[in-house]
Amino acid sequence: MNIIERMLAAKAGLDSVEAGQEITVKVDLALAHDVTAPIAIQQFRSIGATRVYDPAKVVFVMDHNIPCSTVDSRRQHRIVQEFCDEFGTRLFNRSEGVIHQLAFEEGLYTHGDIVVGADSHTCTAGAKGALAIPLGSTETAAVMALGELDLEVPETHIIRFHGEFGPHVYGKDVILTVIGRFTTNGFTDKAVVFTGDAIAAMPQSEKMTMANMMIEMGAMIGYIDQGNEDLGEPAIVHDIQAAEIVPVAACPASPGNVKPVSEIAGTRITQAVLGSCTNGRYEDMAIAAEVLRGRAVANGVTMVVVPASKRILEKMEENGLTRVFRDAGAIVTNPGCGPCFGSHQGLLTPDDVAVSATNRNFPGRMGDKAAQIYLASPRVVAESAVAGTLVEPGTVVREGK
Repeated sequence: MNIIERMLAAKAGLDSVEAGQEITVKVDLALAHDVTAPIAIQQFRSIGATRVYDPAKVVFVMDHNIPCSTVDSRRQHRIVQEFCDEFGTRLFNRSEGVIHQLAFEEGLYTHGDIVVGADSHTCTAGAKGALAIPLGSTETAAVMALGELDLEVPETHIIRFHGEFGPHVYGKDVILTVIGRFTTNGFTDKAVVFTGDAIAAMPQSEKMTMANMMIEMGAMIGYIDQGNEDLGEPAIVHDIQAAEIVPVAACPASPGNVKPVSEIAGTRITQAVLGSCTNGRYEDMAIAAEVLRGRAVANGVTMVVVPASKRILEKMEENGLTRVFRDAGAIVTNPGCGPCFGSHQGLLTPDDVAVSATNRNFPGRMGDKAAQIYLASPRVVAESAVAGTLVEPGTVVREGK
């Protein structure tokens, strides 16, 4: 068995499993947020459930619309609040942060846990060695009641990175390069493991960025090698030379439309976004702040900075990063999803061109369907905000990684 199969077998109470086998696993954590939780709650009630399997293991986070951007979003918050009051489940509803960042910071899961979530980017937890599986709201409702999940053991692919990454290459460049190479459906319903010395050397924040976007290539489970783990016998191994990866961006209108930043440099932008569950961590903020320190966001560009959690925002404030952003002309919002979800805090018109450190650039993702969205690393977002056009990292500030 490979590492994914071993972990699934343990949670299913079986000696062994193989790809294609139908199994039932015990779930260690079930997550939902203010958009998906109300639907899951409705389904929970419709199947006649009268209790959750473990109130400590069912967690809700208000992060997509906070503060509420519409009357309907406020109703959604109320539905979740009432459910938590009734069943004693845990609720984060004071803008504590994005669901995936909070689950990590609060230590709600650990290596080998099965984490399910009514959000496609639940796979972020794979950066800490959990088997994290995105679900629909109906499936989540069943897990909330039973604490179990039926699944088909996925085929496992390993992507091994050899050597060292070059200058100005971040986790965002790595995952976008992989998505561009294998397409957005290249690993549909598969398990994907990133490994290699180049991956092991990356900080946890970069590993979370990569795990977060594994869903964008269709993966059912995204997993980051926790360090010299016995990966076992995967179905297929893909080898990539780390030195071949350069700073890239996903161009409109797909995370799979990936090009080197050098090929699109000079494209004028009107908005720059830093944050979300993909690149809203403190390390991302520090990278951008070093670019913006003593500089200004270009005329005609709106820069929106969204910390992924309250803890991150507090550290930004303690170390003067929020002051740097504001002095440069950027807007720092409360922790949450911000404009990534496309409901508030920075929506785009048909004429807008944005560069964003978020995870999706489909038509309408951040507002009007005609708006153009480029996805790139925090360094590219920050330097482009200053230049007013897409630029290669190292154009505005040569120092740094």
